Amino acid sequence: MPKTSHPLDLVFMGTADFAATILDALIAAGHRLCVVYTQPPRPAGRGHRLQPSPVQALAERHSLPVRCPHTLRDAATQAEFAALGADAAVVAAYGLILPPPILAAPRLGCLNVHASLLPRWRGAAPVQRAILAGDRTTGITIMQMEAGLDTGPILLQQEMPIGPDATGGRLTADLAALGARLIVAALGAAAEGELRPRAQPRAGVVYAEKLRREEALLDWRRDAAALERQVRAFDPWPGAFFLARGERIRVLAAETIEASPGAPPGTVLDDRLAVACGDGALRPLRLQRPGRTAQDAAAFLRGFPISPGTILPCPATA
Repeated sequence: MPKTSHPLDLVFMGTADFAATILDALIAAGHRLCVVYTQPPRPAGRGHRLQPSPVQALAERHSLPVRCPHTLRDAATQAEFAALGADAAVVAAYGLILPPPILAAPRLGCLNVHASLLPRWRGAAPVQRAILAGDRTTGITIMQMEAGLDTGPILLQQEMPIGPDATGGRLTADLAALGARLIVAALGAAAEGELRPRAQPRAGVVYAEKLRREEALLDWRRDAAALERQVRAFDPWPGAFFLARGERIRVLAAETIEASPGAPPGTVLDDRLAVACGDGALRPLRLQRPGRTAQDAAAFLRGFPISPGTILPCPATA
């Protein structure tokens, strides 16, 4: 990424891989990063050792100062933030609410990199919700933050198609790359006073609720097309799954097939694990047992047979 001709003094606030991509672009563009704010390290892995966020790991590789407050609501933290005298704060997948004193502190305010075409999919999980809904397009919005949840004026916006094989992980990575380019462009325009904020439309507001683990259980009473989108949307997390013989079987890839009506939802229709759904059938293509490696369906079934005629449970009967 080429160096900016207008380097700014920035605060960066982010946590996830999506945010790390944005931070990397700001560093490459030559902006001066005063401080990086991120969520505190969390236990991870079998040993439950504290692991820094992707943003913290990247910041430390570049010898940037890192702060990990549990809240931004106390006066001391807000005063410390204001004392930085930053031109702007860039916020991406951070995970903490920014109270008004934080929003007002930087000279150019706080700019958010949001992975949707606002006002559609305000909230925590816009990428996955777009896939689940069957949206054909998504995009990136650079937004001037205000007190409401993703309600601020739009500074820049660019559309991106959602391909038929898009997963939550791959689409997030693609949107992060687009967001990196747009935020660098937005900061350059802001430095020259060329940004023209526009209010979000009042029509078309949809909220992207935070993902919950229990949503990942496949409900065979739904349409096969919806379940196939669920498999893609929840890859890599929380991972779509069904129950069989007391085990959680994760589905990493699947396809829809036509099926004659009549079989109860959850019925295994053939020896290749086609499962009857509310409409059509879903055939898992790649599966994984707990603690095992992922396998294609044929190899999986050799080690864990599921006979035709088996009725897999739906959530209400699991």
